[in-house]
Amino acid sequence: MKSITGFFLVSISVIILCSCSAKKDGDWDDIIKLSTKAVGFSASADSVIITTKGGWWWITDVSVNEKNYYGFANIDLESDTYSIKQDCFVVERRNKNTLFIKVLENPLSIQRRITVGLEAGDYFDRVTITQAAK
Repeated sequence: MKSITGFFLVSISVIILCSCSAKKDGDWDDIIKLSTKAVGFSASADSVIITTKGGWWWITDVSVNEKNYYGFANIDLESDTYSIKQDCFVVERRNKNTLFIKVLENPLSIQRRITVGLEAGDYFDRVTITQAAK
């Protein structure tokens, strides 16, 4: 009887330990590996080059404060090179490991926050640029 109880306790312990260490849906390793995820700019026009260690990723969206840009028509997001141009920014995938972001001068009296969303399979990441007010 003691051996059955001991076996039962060991079995339950193993099940609990395995379930705690198992990955959950959406819990994926970073396969993009951005060189930086946050950049600060003055109110002047500026740009940044961000490198990646992973080469299989694409841009999913760009937001400027409350305005969102996505579903980029006529752009092959699976290509190693493309450019997304909108009102105050240019976001380019220059090659499989280089993301270039250029922001025009901020003429507003409020801080500008720009985020660039990236995806690689089931892994998602973001670069956030904070640009000072004029």
